[in-house]
Amino acid sequence: MPLSSESQGPKVYGVQELTEEIRELLEGNLDFVWVEGEISNFSAPRSGHYYMVLKDENAQIRAVMFRLQARHLKFLPENGTKVVAQGRVGVYAFRGEYQLILDYLEPIGVGALALAFEQVKNKLAKQGVFDQDIKKPLPFLPKRIALITSPTGAAVRDFLNVIYRRFANLEISILPVRVQGELACKEMVKALEAVNRDLNVDVIVLTRGGGSLEDLWAFNEEELALAIRRSRIPVVSAVGHEIDLTICDLAADFRAPTPSAAAELMVAEKEALSKRLNDLQSRLATIMGQRQNHYREVLEKLKNRLRDPRKRLADAWIRLDELQQRMARLMRLALHNYRMILGSKQNALKIHSPRRMMISRGQNLEFQMTSLVRAMEARLRGLKMHLTLLEKGLQDLNPMAILNRGYSIALHLPEKRVLKEASGVHQGDQVMVLLGEGRLRCRVEKAEPDSGLSFLNKA
Repeated sequence: MPLSSESQGPKVYGVQELTEEIRELLEGNLDFVWVEGEISNFSAPRSGHYYMVLKDENAQIRAVMFRLQARHLKFLPENGTKVVAQGRVGVYAFRGEYQLILDYLEPIGVGALALAFEQVKNKLAKQGVFDQDIKKPLPFLPKRIALITSPTGAAVRDFLNVIYRRFANLEISILPVRVQGELACKEMVKALEAVNRDLNVDVIVLTRGGGSLEDLWAFNEEELALAIRRSRIPVVSAVGHEIDLTICDLAADFRAPTPSAAAELMVAEKEALSKRLNDLQSRLATIMGQRQNHYREVLEKLKNRLRDPRKRLADAWIRLDELQQRMARLMRLALHNYRMILGSKQNALKIHSPRRMMISRGQNLEFQMTSLVRAMEARLRGLKMHLTLLEKGLQDLNPMAILNRGYSIALHLPEKRVLKEASGVHQGDQVMVLLGEGRLRCRVEKAEPDSGLSFLNKA
């Protein structure tokens, strides 16, 4: 309490009273001020308010930026950043401290948007959002394209003009969104989610025309970059001019410098594709011709190697004659040898005069000769019988022999396919019937799938 005026003593203030007096002096004389300094002791609690200290070499002052102002900042304040701040001087009576209540904050040396761009880019790069190995390839020739852009901008007209000039058969779905302003990012994120959820397209194009960094800022927000990476459909970014680079360009599966360039890179000219197709057809025809010639040569070689059954039979007869002649020579030689042995035995018997032994051995020798002759004759009869059976088997397997027994072969025309069942033809089809002598060209009146034997039984 201040002393009464009667005491003529000094005026004594209460703490609150003095604080209010200081508040009126400071806030009355320093309404809005600009301050330059370095940020330190920065904190951002869950309330959304920013607390910091601005300092230079000789002094420091506390500062606060409340949530309503902080949400408009394009960058996140960091310790060590030199800034220019604008605000009001205020007194925090609870602690008896004065502070700056900030309305605006901008980095010195680099714009707020440029700093925010670098902050977002570095953050997403550490998360792997820009990694090349996770990016999806673009289809060779997309049939359906989703175009997310402003419906009134020049970008959509440039894109459509190039697309329809190069390939007019494509289906393009346009999703109108804002491409500038505070709501642009959220609208583009919702459009990306809607395309992935509801539309059957091959590729998504996110585009707009050129502009300043502030105009393009919606394409630099973290939320849009994460939505692009979540997309199961490949995303092409075509934002601004060739010199413009956005976070959206880095996160997309493919970046085009301009909307027109995006159309040119995604869709090849129809005439160029037709020419390429014709070239491939010509190459295919050439290769097929070469293959046909090769297989024709192989077939001719195989035909030359394939021996006629009659030739094999003739060879067998010749071989049999050779074996007979060889056997006769061997028999004659054997008989001659036996005669020589017999003669020597006879001579020995004559010398030693063992008459009974000579007679016995002579009888044994005669028996062996007879057995040998019989065995050789039986062997010859067996070989002749086997050869006869082989000749009969070859004759039975001859297709002409089957046809001569009254059977026939039906071929479907014009491909000459052998018919095994009635279901293989239809009414009106042409059929060639091969007989033992001659052939018949017939037209099918009706195909009956039941067994031919059942028809004979009915008859």
